[in-house]
Amino acid sequence: MPMWHVYHPEGTYTAKERQEFAAQVTALYADLVEIPRFYVSVAFHEFSAEEFFVGGEPNDRYVRIWIDHIARRTPDPSRRRWWMDTINQTLAPFLKDRRLHWEIHIDETPFEFWTIDGYFPPAPGSADERRWAAQNRPSPLIGD
Repeated sequence: MPMWHVYHPEGTYTAKERQEFAAQVTALYADLVEIPRFYVSVAFHEFSAEEFFVGGEPNDRYVRIWIDHIARRTPDPSRRRWWMDTINQTLAPFLKDRRLHWEIHIDETPFEFWTIDGYFPPAPGSADERRWAAQNRPSPLIGD
């Protein structure tokens, strides 16, 4: 599961823009990584200028994105670079085009430390994972 936390100044995004942002993030994973859409979570966290500091100074133009990957790993350095470039290009309308300052980082949590509704997720690319994707929800594993 990719879990995205988007920390941003108050009023940066409307409800519609947050929905569009989350839809773009979900499409990245569903289309490029081919994981079930329900694996993707995006949480928006607003802060006031008095609550967020960069370099010891209040900052009302800063967006911080913290991503936790669990469903897939990216061991190849060139693939990691490609993925970060893809994320930055996809999010440009929400960040660069608004002249915001932003930072993105990804943590990779071990697959074994992950359950959804008490189920251990199926192996990547397995028949069970394809079934979960088609049903857009977790369920007991049947096996390949």
